[in-house]
Amino acid sequence: MPPLHALLIAAIIAVPVAGLAQQKDEHSSHHGAAAGTAAPLIDGEVRRIDKEAKKLTIKHGPITNLDMPAMTMVFQVQDPAMLDQVKVGETIKFVAEKTGGAFTVTRIEKP
Repeated sequence: MPPLHALLIAAIIAVPVAGLAQQKDEHSSHHGAAAGTAAPLIDGEVRRIDKEAKKLTIKHGPITNLDMPAMTMVFQVQDPAMLDQVKVGETIKFVAEKTGGAFTVTRIEKP
């Protein structure tokens, strides 16, 4: 049987390592869209279209995959053709992701 101090050292090391694994699992589930999972569709209202800058201003609900509360903000669009699909004041469903350091609309659907 190993000496008591060896068992204590093993226990002291094992507890924090197990805690880190649990935190990682909790952190992953907290962010909604995990690797390989599609980002959720978000309800929004188009407030402004800037074709020159390739940006949309959208009043939106919470965006769980980005840990973002409901607000109105400017997004880049992945494809400039998306700007021709919407009108100011129109209700949409969209997917937003952080790509290249910018919040970007990657998909738009009309309800």
